[in-house]
Amino acid sequence: MAAVARRIISTAKAPTPVGAYSQAVLVDRTMYVAGQIGIEPSSGQLVSGGVKEEFKQALKNLGEILKAAGCDYDNVVKTTVLMADIKDFNDMNDIYKQYFSSNFTARAAFQVAALPKGARIEIEAVAIKGPIQDISA
Repeated sequence: MAAVARRIISTAKAPTPVGAYSQAVLVDRTMYVAGQIGIEPSSGQLVSGGVKEEFKQALKNLGEILKAAGCDYDNVVKTTVLMADIKDFNDMNDIYKQYFSSNFTARAAFQVAALPKGARIEIEAVAIKGPIQDISA
């Protein structure tokens, strides 16, 4: 059986992992992006302003990791959003639509008991590197 290429994706423009994991792993053309919270990379601190600002920063961090692999938000096919309070769902959805504006990703969203650093929201993603042709079902 032929080996499948695996490449670790890393950028200083997104928060440094605080554990034994990578910002993203690219396997063949599929990229798995680790969960991103609203940490400002240069300070290592959560941004202020509440869940909306945290989510915007988390999505910016996600975008920087995608860019490091030669991708952008259009390459994302699946996301998982974790929230400290499901009541933030509508706010999350409003911000989400600013970054994923057409051909929406598949997505799951959950309320969880706690997130790292007291974050209110986290997002992880699966993306496909290279051209993607959209077709109708």
